[in-house]
Amino acid sequence: MERLDVDRALAASPDDVGRALSALPEDQWFERKSARTSPAKLGQAIVAFANAEGGTIVIGIHDGRVEGTDADPRHRNELQQVHVQHVQPPARVHTRLLPCRADDGRDDHLLVVDVNPGDEVHATTRDDVYLRLGDETRRLTYVQRRELFFDRRQAGFESELTSTALDDAGAVDHHAAEGYAAHVGHPHWPGLLAARGLAREGRLTIAGLLLFGRHPGSDLPNAHVRLTRFAGRERGAGARQQVSSDRRFEGSLPQLLAEVFEHVRQVQPRRRALGRGGRFEDVPAVPEDAWLEGVVNAVVHRSYSLQSDHVHIDVFDDRIEIESPGRFPGLSDVRDPLSVHRFARNPRIARVCADLDFGQEFGEGIRRMFDEMRLAGLQPPLYQQTEGSVRLTLSADVGGRHTDEQLPEETRLVVAALREAGRLGTRDLTEVMGCTRPTAIRKLAQMRERGVVRWNGRSSRDPRAYWDLPG
Repeated sequence: MERLDVDRALAASPDDVGRALSALPEDQWFERKSARTSPAKLGQAIVAFANAEGGTIVIGIHDGRVEGTDADPRHRNELQQVHVQHVQPPARVHTRLLPCRADDGRDDHLLVVDVNPGDEVHATTRDDVYLRLGDETRRLTYVQRRELFFDRRQAGFESELTSTALDDAGAVDHHAAEGYAAHVGHPHWPGLLAARGLAREGRLTIAGLLLFGRHPGSDLPNAHVRLTRFAGRERGAGARQQVSSDRRFEGSLPQLLAEVFEHVRQVQPRRRALGRGGRFEDVPAVPEDAWLEGVVNAVVHRSYSLQSDHVHIDVFDDRIEIESPGRFPGLSDVRDPLSVHRFARNPRIARVCADLDFGQEFGEGIRRMFDEMRLAGLQPPLYQQTEGSVRLTLSADVGGRHTDEQLPEETRLVVAALREAGRLGTRDLTEVMGCTRPTAIRKLAQMRERGVVRWNGRSSRDPRAYWDLPG
């Protein structure tokens, strides 16, 4: 479901609004609750939305029936105070009464609770921390809570104010902002940007500047994408470096993404295949839906507070590599990308990009990439994490794919890493497998016995020893 569906349903007439909201599936940004819900339960939901990307809670609908909230005004008043009385620190919430027609024919009101994403970790007064993941409100463990705290400190960066005034047409793309407001059905774009956390006190926030600024790079010098095409399978070095094109893309994120998409289509790796007309022709070697999701995730979910680097897209004859500043979200395991739930390091940017139909939800987009690569008969996407970035490799290599499908997950990771790098040391492969060195040595020895990998070295103490794939 798109966020737009909620906005349109809320704008329906009193006779229709209840049915429209009842028909929507609950998701990352939307939840329904009965008029009888307790303040404690509502507090958990508010905490979960505030710790994620914000969202809307509609009270007065239960099991498809429109109940309304007028029957117990005192209880409704308690619910309107939950974000202060039951949440610490208090969440930024706006409540409103929405006229509706109850199922029994009465004129009534729904209570709409609009929750803004928080700049810090919120908890209930019982000191429990919740996070919205898809259509679930999930209580976090101590370790997950600690990781969320670290990630939320980075997330607050996008809400910081810039010096760019909303009325400065030379610095703010008013046409794009008006188009966005029209797209979501909002009558006043400055009000919409304020409601989405993109503007405050008449100025753009960093998220607003990235989305609707004409020149975000003036304040954020590394908020750009560099796309390099190499002629061959290796980068090379010095005079042997084979760069056939090298471009830098700047501007507002929607404009930047559109231009990057078009250029990748021009320089992407291709292979000879039998076309629909019965003739061999050059076709894209990596599924478009896979690399589209990879690019969107890199741009939308990167850490903009790490201003020492930018997004890199390197295109080779046999793969596409996408590297973005910032480590994998703390609630995710880079060794198991399919276990990733939706997470937004930049919730305000992610919400606008979702409104504008750029990419899938974070976790859903990763699963889609895996599906697209599998259906194309290619290696699964490979994620690698450094101290300050995440690199995604989408390989066009179809060799050995039938054998790889029968290998354990960690073996497939080792094979994919060696295909990409050519040769790696035991230390590197230990990081790829995500285990201890003794465990990695034992498992690599088993792979060697099965003929999956090959060890090259003079002795067990040879510092230059390495692993590669058999001829």
